[in-house]
Amino acid sequence: MRKLYLILLLITGFATISCNIKKEEKQSKPQKKQALMWFDGTANLPRLNNKDSINFYLKKIKDLGFTHAVVDIRPISGEVLYDSKIAPKMKEWNGVKSADFDFLKYFIEKAHSLGLEVHASLNVFSAGNNYVSRGQVYDGHSEWASTVYTPTQGIISITQDKGKDKYAAMVNPINKEFQRHILDVLKEVVTMYPTIDGLILDRVRYDGINADFSQASKEEFEKYIGEKVVRFPQDIFEWAKGSNGEYNRIDGKHFKKWIEWRTKNIYDFMKLAREEVKLANKNVSFGTYTGAWYPSYYEVGVNFASNTYDSSADYDWATPEYKNYGYAELLDLYTTGNYYTSITIDEIKANNPQIKNETDSRVHSGEWYCVEGSNRNLRVILGKNKFSGGILADQFYSNPAGLARSIEMNLKESDGVMIFDIVHIIQKNMWKEVEEGMRNGNMIK
Repeated sequence: MRKLYLILLLITGFATISCNIKKEEKQSKPQKKQALMWFDGTANLPRLNNKDSINFYLKKIKDLGFTHAVVDIRPISGEVLYDSKIAPKMKEWNGVKSADFDFLKYFIEKAHSLGLEVHASLNVFSAGNNYVSRGQVYDGHSEWASTVYTPTQGIISITQDKGKDKYAAMVNPINKEFQRHILDVLKEVVTMYPTIDGLILDRVRYDGINADFSQASKEEFEKYIGEKVVRFPQDIFEWAKGSNGEYNRIDGKHFKKWIEWRTKNIYDFMKLAREEVKLANKNVSFGTYTGAWYPSYYEVGVNFASNTYDSSADYDWATPEYKNYGYAELLDLYTTGNYYTSITIDEIKANNPQIKNETDSRVHSGEWYCVEGSNRNLRVILGKNKFSGGILADQFYSNPAGLARSIEMNLKESDGVMIFDIVHIIQKNMWKEVEEGMRNGNMIK
């Protein structure tokens, strides 16, 4: 009897050890990172209006190790690429007709059959294409358009600001009528397409440091600070022409509170958008995309950091209250644009390039402005919140090998990778470089 007891005890012990080993192996096995391929709406219209093409490219990215397909359904004009009861539908672009079938429904079904997630992207605070004067702000909703403060023309509607970098006709983010419209669009999408995996909101920001200088914004800011702004816009800032002919910003006495107030406006919208989307479809992921250049992203009114990170300890433009509007904790998915051709910190130190990103009013330099340095700095400001480093593929047209290196570095230093946009990979046939980067980043064998 005693021998039998000892045998049972040994068997139980071995079984327990075996279970613990398996448990440890499971826990130690690294989780696969996420890889997102972006399909811009207008650039890819010839591919999105054809089922065979959708099949081909979804299968292609799946074979290359991608886990998510991000499909743009509200381009910057404010028109949408599905049968909305709320927003105008884009029926054609540059002579190319949109799909004569429910492409988003088909896209979701096909992607899911391959094991890919589908996240719909929407340009939120844009409602017109300034290059071609097309969209909602040109078609009955001029009051939505942002009012911008320009160095040469003064305060004008963004629809009159036709600079080479002003292709998106942005709206005033605090316009309540527009807010209601776009929130209803977001809810419509997740209700009409209940199996969609998520939304990724793009352009949830001000146009730049130049926006919004409308009378409505002035009045709301005055309520926020509890006093009148006597010299507007000079008490916020003014443009001064330098000896080199370029305009520089001279900050006024209310500048830092203005920055804080604008950031609060974006935070409040993001919080409201998350609440309404989740009420409409509790299973959908709520995400966003921003630029990665945190040291200057305050210019567009966005604090994508964790609310535990105190920006005022590191940056002189931030008030102690600025941290209260960090929205990282509101997100289920976050991807950021590490849009740099310098990959490593060593490269940025050796070359010291002067960088001016899309939303910047000034040039910048330093470790933030390479892929490795950006990701490492993002780790600090985001705390425990995950993010995927993004790539602007057309930056590597003349150096395709750099694309592979950027993919690998983003996968190494962040929680995934995002490529914007598949059209660049197709046009320049950079599939070999994508495969190399994904393989080196351990996304495919």
